[in-house]
Amino acid sequence: MFNFMSEDWFIISLEIVFLLFIFYDAKKYFATKKKEYLTNIALTVAFFIWAAIPFYNSYITWTVGDKKEVSAKCLAENNETLCKCLDDTLFKEYSYESYQRVDTNSSDFLEFIKESKEDCLDDSWF
Repeated sequence: MFNFMSEDWFIISLEIVFLLFIFYDAKKYFATKKKEYLTNIALTVAFFIWAAIPFYNSYITWTVGDKKEVSAKCLAENNETLCKCLDDTLFKEYSYESYQRVDTNSSDFLEFIKESKEDCLDDSWF
């Protein structure tokens, strides 16, 4: 239903909003010296990091060659559109190192793939 939340444009927009909140709270803190602005800054930094993890996993830990290797495995079993969606989900969920360690036949990983396929094949307008 909320597939847009995993889109890159949404994550980047969210990161910009978090940065604006951090700068605003820092400005207010230096003007008033109230401690609640420090709490706001700490919480906003935590949310900034939480929102950046999928973006980091997808674009920093995976090389182009690694992505092509995983995509080739998927293309042998599925169509190109489904593979692109599955790969995007996989790249955002796992860093390359954690993907290498995961057992691809484990029930948790197979459940993740099953849910990802359902999300990719869902043609709702959300």
